[in-house]
Amino acid sequence: MSFKGGCRCGACRYDLDFAVLPASYACHCLDCQTMTGSACSLHAVVPLSRFALEGVLEGWTRINGEGTRTTHHVCARCKTRIHSTNEGRPGLAIVRMGTLDDSRDIVPVVHMWTRSKQPWVGLPADAEAYEQAIPPDRLKAVFALNLG
Repeated sequence: MSFKGGCRCGACRYDLDFAVLPASYACHCLDCQTMTGSACSLHAVVPLSRFALEGVLEGWTRINGEGTRTTHHVCARCKTRIHSTNEGRPGLAIVRMGTLDDSRDIVPVVHMWTRSKQPWVGLPADAEAYEQAIPPDRLKAVFALNLG
């Protein structure tokens, strides 16, 4: 089974090769709010080997808060941000889960940067949430959900 997604204009399409929907996390940082024009961004970290993409992408790179280069990959035509890669995590793609064709079943397993979350956004009472970045040990566990 796979999960399909793509950009707004249809020029870029991808398949995620997973039997079940990959675990995702919600980032409420100000960068994600600015880049999405929304309250947060939904991501899943997946192996590049399980992420098959067709179409022409453009990339732009910036140094992230960890001091490593993150490259954001967008459709060359409509500029929808599909995924990013980070030199500190070789072989992995950080997929924008809102680009899935059917994103109704996405339930983030973790919320991060909640200290900058919009005040009108409520989290479930049992949500795992962090005021800043996910602690490294927990981040590895979340990644492991999709790497097995």
